[in-house]
Amino acid sequence: MKRGYFLKSLGGLSLLPFVPKLQAQAPPGGGSNCILVPSETAGPFPLDLTANEYFFRQDIREDRVGVQMRQKVRVIGAGNCQPVPGVRVNIWHCDRDGNYSGYNSEEGLTYCRGYQITDDNGECEFITIVPGWYPGRVTHMHFQVHVSTQYSAVSQWTWPHAAVVDAVQTHADLYPEGPDPLTPEQDFAFNDGYDLQLASLEWDAVNGEYVSEYEVTVEGEGTVGIGYEERRTTEVMALGVNYPNPFSVSTALPLELLQPAAVHVTVFDLNGKRVWERDFGDLPAGAHTFDLGANLPNGPQSYAVQVVATTGSGRYLAVRRIARM
Repeated sequence: MKRGYFLKSLGGLSLLPFVPKLQAQAPPGGGSNCILVPSETAGPFPLDLTANEYFFRQDIREDRVGVQMRQKVRVIGAGNCQPVPGVRVNIWHCDRDGNYSGYNSEEGLTYCRGYQITDDNGECEFITIVPGWYPGRVTHMHFQVHVSTQYSAVSQWTWPHAAVVDAVQTHADLYPEGPDPLTPEQDFAFNDGYDLQLASLEWDAVNGEYVSEYEVTVEGEGTVGIGYEERRTTEVMALGVNYPNPFSVSTALPLELLQPAAVHVTVFDLNGKRVWERDFGDLPAGAHTFDLGANLPNGPQSYAVQVVATTGSGRYLAVRRIARM
């Protein structure tokens, strides 16, 4: 069922309703080293997967046509920025034509839905297709991280718009609807910012598939582990510990680039609000230092510094917590 048809069933509405984004809060009794994923609506097409073990599967394509995508998900705990093993990750998305299984003409069908359990590194993988789109929504993925019977994180992620357009245009024979006409900035779920809801999307020529990676922070604490995000990031950069930390006036954050990269630094408070950012442009390989103190509000506060390095081979991310006295 396409979202456009769903809107017609609500009385012919032509505009998507605005759904306010609810920012998840830090768990009681302790601070958070990382930034909790913003909450989003589960959308009009969720299904309860927990009662049916059939959905416990890695390959969720069934008979859906589209270019193959290996979706990697990593879950980390906000309490200590470590991986969270043994939690259930549900994902669901539309097919190439913008249809969701389980609704209206697709009732009884189960494609593009499934769940996995995170391993010791807080990671799990799915095999699916690059999704299509439907009127009013950019290409996106719904997900739920079921941490306990008392708490689960529900949100959505998208991909760099240019990467999705390139994937569809490169495989135009598989996507008769053509590329997504919207950008995330035009989508109600992402138009107030989507830094924490952006997955990577890269072509793997060896295996003939796209690989997407997404890391999500949820409430609670994880255990020490090394995951694919760290492995990828260490190929390009090493983000050091700022000194002094905590600081009162200024603090220096060291960054070692192992190859030339375009660097963008964003500072968030621990509720996920962006308080400062700067694009440093193309920087050469070698040691770099960023003075952050003068750019942040006065007064005691903790922040998460996100450093994104973009090279010809992809986008790499590292996060460091800093504290002002």
